[in-house]
Amino acid sequence: MDSFAVNSKKTLHVRSNSLPSKPHPIVNQVDEHLCRLKSSEATSSTSSLCHRLNNLQDLHDCIDKLLLLPFTQQTLVNESDNKWTDDFLEGSLKVLELCDIAKDALLQTKECVRELESVLRRRRDEAVISRDLQKCLSSRKMIKKVVQKALKGIKSNCSQQSEETSATVSLLKEVEAVTFSTVESVLSFIAGRKLPSRWSFVSKLIQSKRVANKDEDSYENEVDMMDATLSTIASHTTDKSVNLQDQLRKFESSIQDLEEDLESLQRHLIKNRVSLLNILNH
Repeated sequence: MDSFAVNSKKTLHVRSNSLPSKPHPIVNQVDEHLCRLKSSEATSSTSSLCHRLNNLQDLHDCIDKLLLLPFTQQTLVNESDNKWTDDFLEGSLKVLELCDIAKDALLQTKECVRELESVLRRRRDEAVISRDLQKCLSSRKMIKKVVQKALKGIKSNCSQQSEETSATVSLLKEVEAVTFSTVESVLSFIAGRKLPSRWSFVSKLIQSKRVANKDEDSYENEVDMMDATLSTIASHTTDKSVNLQDQLRKFESSIQDLEEDLESLQRHLIKNRVSLLNILNH
């Protein structure tokens, strides 16, 4: 019998109803973090994503403590012959792979930001501007292609729930699901909206010396701001250039924070995976 009882209002119906009425404090903490992450609104900025990633790291800290408990280890050993173990371990590898994809995409996005900053900072002829923007546009399209491919494969990678799984296993599956969901939010953020399909659109804007008049708050998030700048930059007006440079500098700093949070999350995921493997192979 599993040793952990979990409040049914906070957890999936698949958990056992025959457990002791008083849950372990760590289980309560895990449930609190899960509820907080599940109830949080859709993220659309680097600051909100960083906040969500920090909460997810706290959740995995609790999971690390949970895996150290003898009762947890005994439960997992008893169920180690079930198919969930292979599915779960495969899922943990997939989410680590997705984190790598996200970090690589962020690195390339940061390079695009720096290139745009350079374009805005220097006065160069239209041929040079066109060349630099073409380079950025090509990079962004490649990033979007890779990220969209990764997003399509996420839904099929979460372990399936089963009526036979214990409360502990079900809890781990919920953690896996919210982890996938958070990484999916990061990838969706990086992908942004669809870019113009033809470079001629940007070229015409450069030739006409016109740019869309958008305030900082009119963009859905920083990626959309960068993509809009990439697609419409044409004006050499000093005030707008200074304003965009300031926004891009802030965005670059935010990307760095997001990269660091993803790196920290990966360390937590690897640690928990190693702990689980040690338990199952004991």
